[in-house]
Amino acid sequence: MTDLETLRSALREPPAEDFAEPDLGAIMTKGRRIRRRRRLATGAGGVAATVATVLVIVGAVALKEPAQSPLPPAASAPSSVQPSSVPPSVALPAPTDPSAGIGPLGSVVSLQTKGESGRELVIYAFAIDESTMPGIEFGLQTAYRNADGSYEELLATNEFKGSDRSFGFHAVDGGDLVRGTFIPVFGYFAGPAKRITSTVRGKPVEAKTAAWSEDPSVVIFWFDPGQVESSDVLTPLVAYDAKGQRLTK
Repeated sequence: MTDLETLRSALREPPAEDFAEPDLGAIMTKGRRIRRRRRLATGAGGVAATVATVLVIVGAVALKEPAQSPLPPAASAPSSVQPSSVPPSVALPAPTDPSAGIGPLGSVVSLQTKGESGRELVIYAFAIDESTMPGIEFGLQTAYRNADGSYEELLATNEFKGSDRSFGFHAVDGGDLVRGTFIPVFGYFAGPAKRITSTVRGKPVEAKTAAWSEDPSVVIFWFDPGQVESSDVLTPLVAYDAKGQRLTK
């Protein structure tokens, strides 16, 4: 017998021990569980990868976005209480509606210059009634005089502490462009002034003056815009009486 025939004979012989038939249902169930676990693991890996990608994207956006300053707490919101320090010149409204019975206080003085649309620039006093400023009863208002006799306010100024008629200079303002119109430097002097002068870069200049019709001891003054472009260049203001004597230091 050749080796090949011996092998064939051995394969034909029944096994010495019987083996149970394979449980195909159990094998398939086990196989499904293995596949399910792999899918879940793959899914979990996919979710983890997705989360990591989102974090990377968010991180990249965070790096690109500028740092935001934290919002201030509610307690640090701006207060409606105004500071106690008030600039020397405070602009206040000057109602000039004749129908309301409110208008210029006393006579209106021409500034002898024209502005927008050829309208005349004027200055006049207006009444002030503020409980926080008991010694202040009036201020000065620059305005356009319209053809119908009404006034269009431009720049107002007034004293803000003490008495508005205490001896000396008050409410000096102007030298500004307001809606394209240059407002001359102006103010008033409380006292028997007949001349008001100053110097601009060492050159003497003299203001034009007009006594207030409501109180002649108050003298309204203003400077030629061609000579004085700002109140900051005046060094200093000087008032003289009718005799030419200096009233201020």
